[in-house]
Amino acid sequence: MPDNQYSLKRDSMAEQVKQELLRKIMQGELPPGTRLVELQIARDLNTSQGPVREALRELEAMDLVISEPYKGSHVREVTATDLREAYMVRAALEELAGQLAAPQLRGGVAALRKEATSILSAARKKDIAGYTLHDVNFHRMIIEGTSNRILLRTWDSLSFEVHIQMRLAKGKFNLVDAQEAHWQIIDALDEGEGKRAGRLLREHISGFRP
Repeated sequence: MPDNQYSLKRDSMAEQVKQELLRKIMQGELPPGTRLVELQIARDLNTSQGPVREALRELEAMDLVISEPYKGSHVREVTATDLREAYMVRAALEELAGQLAAPQLRGGVAALRKEATSILSAARKKDIAGYTLHDVNFHRMIIEGTSNRILLRTWDSLSFEVHIQMRLAKGKFNLVDAQEAHWQIIDALDEGEGKRAGRLLREHISGFRP
């Protein structure tokens, strides 16, 4: 097998391992403090230790796993302070994104309306995973609409899909009520009103802050 094909296969497996560990962490199958032994995980998922090691590095970058010399890796507890800080940063980033994206998205928000409809559908079903997926897509579209790669990279690095799902799971939210803000945000972007879009995004995100 050519080296590039091997690399692609390894990267794909590392992503699969990461997603499986992430699922178990999110669902409480791997509670905080659980040791993550590379060899055991590799055996359980029928893979080598290389992809497991890469997956653990990515989860560590997401602040979900801690790796210590001579102690190995274990699941990190995500505290209310962690979530609060993440949402403070997110609110600031998205306020800026709304201001920058509005001129670019003016009169072209069909994709956002489609995603908002999927969010509403998931909210009515009380489907937290589905709500999270479409909500992340919706907000990422706005970030992408800024055409600012540094803003997008920073936003991506904060792993909001994980934080959103954790916040929804820990809090008592009416998802149908929570999603209503998306339609006002869309209207502001459609009309090219950056300051209003930014303010609405900041208020919407701040409403989820612990």
